[in-house]
Amino acid sequence: MEEAVPFSIVSTVKALSGALRRDTEHEAEISREREKLWFKESSGKNLRNRDFLSPNTVLTTLYAGGEVPSDVLSGIRSLHGSGVLPIGATEVTPEGLRVCVDRCAAFRGVLCGITPYLRPAAQRQGCVLINCPALHTKQTVPSPDTLALGQLRTVLIADHLGAQLRRQGYTVSFCPALPQDSDIVNFLKTLGIDWPTVPVSWTNEDREEKIKKALENSTYRDREMERGKRRSRGEEIEGERRGIKEEVRINLKQVVQDDNLQGYDPSLGTCTVQREALCHLAQLDSAATDFPISTTTALHVTSCQDEFRQQQTAMLWRAAGATAVQRLVICGPVKTPGIQMNAAQYLQLRKAQMKEASEMKYGDQVEGQTWDDIIRVMTSATVRFELLSTVHTSPVTLDVQRDSGVSTKGPRGGVFVMYNCARLHTLFSSYEKGVEQGLYPEIPGGIELDFSALKEEGEWLLLFNYLIPFSELLDQSGQILEHEGSTARVNLRTEQVCRFLVSLSKDFSSYYNRVHILGEPLPHLFNQMFCRLLLLRALRELYHSALDSLNLPPIPQL
Repeated sequence: MEEAVPFSIVSTVKALSGALRRDTEHEAEISREREKLWFKESSGKNLRNRDFLSPNTVLTTLYAGGEVPSDVLSGIRSLHGSGVLPIGATEVTPEGLRVCVDRCAAFRGVLCGITPYLRPAAQRQGCVLINCPALHTKQTVPSPDTLALGQLRTVLIADHLGAQLRRQGYTVSFCPALPQDSDIVNFLKTLGIDWPTVPVSWTNEDREEKIKKALENSTYRDREMERGKRRSRGEEIEGERRGIKEEVRINLKQVVQDDNLQGYDPSLGTCTVQREALCHLAQLDSAATDFPISTTTALHVTSCQDEFRQQQTAMLWRAAGATAVQRLVICGPVKTPGIQMNAAQYLQLRKAQMKEASEMKYGDQVEGQTWDDIIRVMTSATVRFELLSTVHTSPVTLDVQRDSGVSTKGPRGGVFVMYNCARLHTLFSSYEKGVEQGLYPEIPGGIELDFSALKEEGEWLLLFNYLIPFSELLDQSGQILEHEGSTARVNLRTEQVCRFLVSLSKDFSSYYNRVHILGEPLPHLFNQMFCRLLLLRALRELYHSALDSLNLPPIPQL
């Protein structure tokens, strides 16, 4: 049996735009400009009387005097099609043309077939190599004590992107591989990051030699400058120490010009190849070994301070023969006013604060392996939301004063999100106990329920603002990779899942505090209770799906 196409905000807006201009038969040609004909409402206040609005300024542009023809109104009321929400009512008001969705039909359609709303809207093909320069070996393997907070941010963003892109169908590989059981690997594991590893004895010397020869024979090698530069004996010894007996200089500016690459620093000139760069290139080459070049994109997730160096590395890789598309995800700095702190100290501080806050709230319960696991996950959630909730190109400012504390409640990022996810687990545990005690029957199939019982404004807000658009949100990074130009930088909007979860948690918390879900065990109240339980069960699955893209497991209790 073929799965029904899920309702989609994008599909509905496109259909409404086509109907407003009487050309639904050309729906595929609807431009970005025409999608602005309608606005999806999101605030509780506006959702009380409309779901979509075409403002008067639009209507007066399309029709004389802003008078919408009756056949257009009729066409909008009868709209249907793949992914289009069922239309309930339309009305021309002083603000414009308002459209209300048939909410009962929408609740039934979503809650009786929730699965497609919990995964990306499209499955894509291709390979993505995610490179994190912060983890590349300089003189020694990086450690938690040498990892700066800005570098930790790039690692978390790389990990989040990998989880998102895999769910969209991409084959994902990470670079560089790190030594097994090293301090940095164990540190990343405490944050839920499963980074690729290699045996401690592993070497990449053969591949480094291959890259070196490719650069020595590259058409971009600048032999004139090499000949014109006099080197002292000391410089020659230093060059040999770096693994390059003969100096090799590559004209990166020429690489950019020949390949007509956009967005690279105009000051990229001629670069001397050093041992550190060879190690980096060899790791990239190794990670991309099994990828078909024609469908591979390399994402270099790096800090703004290291952008120029990473542009050099990207162009050196091209000069060595790599043809994969390369894009840079540039991350702003992490600031800690009044104090200097590395990644290890930051994680230790947040863990201590999380434990202290838990002990203040739950007392002597906070002991044993279960609570150790809870505190570890909650600490990871705190760190991830603090470093991922800001647009990745912007700076993050952290409050790392030791007496600032971490709240276990209140709309403060990761802890608040995990707390509300745990409330859903508690609700369903209570319901299941009620079933076992004979207080409540099992939830019947959605087809047997009357969803008109969902009249509380918070219920529609949760469906319309979160459950329906979620699959489109999960799909955005893949869409951007496919359709956003080919300049050096790419903005993959890595902050959106965290912001979505915080916003959801605020609206869910408001609804949950206001509405009593598990009512008296009276048959005439069961229909409404079951409808609400189906809605909240769908929300619980949404939480799990979103947290999975952050590599955070749900917490069953808090």
